[in-house]
Amino acid sequence: MTDQTQSAPPARTERRTMRWLLGGQVVVALFLILSDVAGMLPTLLSPGSDAPELNSPTYPGDQTRRYRPSNPTQPGAGIDPDMPSQLTLTTQGTDTVTLRGAISPGDGDRIGAELQRIAPATAVIESPGGSVADALEIGRALRRLGIATRLPDEGVCLSACPYMFVGGVDRTVGTDARLGVHQHSFGESTMLPAFLATQDIQSGQAKVLAHLDDMGIDLRIMGPALATPANEIYILTTTELADWNVVTETP
Repeated sequence: MTDQTQSAPPARTERRTMRWLLGGQVVVALFLILSDVAGMLPTLLSPGSDAPELNSPTYPGDQTRRYRPSNPTQPGAGIDPDMPSQLTLTTQGTDTVTLRGAISPGDGDRIGAELQRIAPATAVIESPGGSVADALEIGRALRRLGIATRLPDEGVCLSACPYMFVGGVDRTVGTDARLGVHQHSFGESTMLPAFLATQDIQSGQAKVLAHLDDMGIDLRIMGPALATPANEIYILTTTELADWNVVTETP
């Protein structure tokens, strides 16, 4: 009895393999596209802001300003476009360092180690915000090392930056400087928008509240923070800065 089973011709096998490979590439491409779209959804689905630009003067009761969460240093955003995309540490003399730039993932460990090594008396801080987790870590390092913090005249400390700033044992905000808070997104998934990750949001907010409480900050600051959407920023008045213990000294 002869065997009726025959192998597929080599050409047909190669075509089939190529189809599988091309199909796999299409799936990967779709996955990457969906990842990008997922990351953009909070911005795409949030309404546009009618608030004035960030560099517009604020007054009590008129403190909400426009904020560009995807790129706060783009031209016209009201922040120095030369602001570094990663937090940079530079020394000033023997007892002062400057922390300037956006707060990126990993900055907590890196900056914390540098602060430990240098042990300055004061950290001058200016940042448009960034990673909340890293800002909390840096804030804890500042307090643990007994370092004072200062926001320079006309400087900005926005979004996650105040969580670094409040780590200072003594805290000063310069003339015409802007310290602002708003809602944050939490979560590490690249496919699921952070605003849908309820558990991550609740866990992140709990960490922020605990941090502020540990730093001795009046938790009333979370009122405007939770009420201000991510594409806007609430600039604290000098009275709020003092009453909520965000500053310990006035310029």
